[in-house]
Amino acid sequence: MWELVPRLLGDSRYLVLATADRQGRPWATPVFFAARDEDRLVWVSAPGSRHSRNIAERPDVAITVFDSHAPIGGAEALYLEATAGLADDPAAALTILNARLPASKELSGDDLAPSGPLLVYQADVRRHFILIRGGDPRFDNVTDARLRVTRPQERPPMDEPIHSIITSLDGHMNDNSGSAGPKEQA
Repeated sequence: MWELVPRLLGDSRYLVLATADRQGRPWATPVFFAARDEDRLVWVSAPGSRHSRNIAERPDVAITVFDSHAPIGGAEALYLEATAGLADDPAAALTILNARLPASKELSGDDLAPSGPLLVYQADVRRHFILIRGGDPRFDNVTDARLRVTRPQERPPMDEPIHSIITSLDGHMNDNSGSAGPKEQA
């Protein structure tokens, strides 16, 4: 099920970024983005925009990525819990963003503060969830639900002692970090 994560991040141009201000008042906004990988997303925004001000006060964010043109009953969605803030490498983030933009819309260092109006932000993803549509024959759910997914673990090398493999598998089963976790209602 993890394969949906990189596919949706690669196919989608916009995410919905949910933030909250100091008093907890929510705000959601669409943002053009690029994924460095499945665990870090980047975008540019004006520091005075409501979502940027909210991130400065409360860096915990929720993100949804989905295709708004999907037919009814055919939706796929990715839900992310993340911590957002200013990008730790704005130049690298700009390169990733520009790879997704048409040449006429590419950003330059002049677009960024202090000479320009924008700052580069990043979201470091802590948890990934996918939409499980109601009635999905693989699951026992009548209504839509979300399922936590994690990156598949690499197999240990064959020359690794069997004790290490068993310990690794036991920890994997006990910490619920397998490819799928418990379902939550969407």
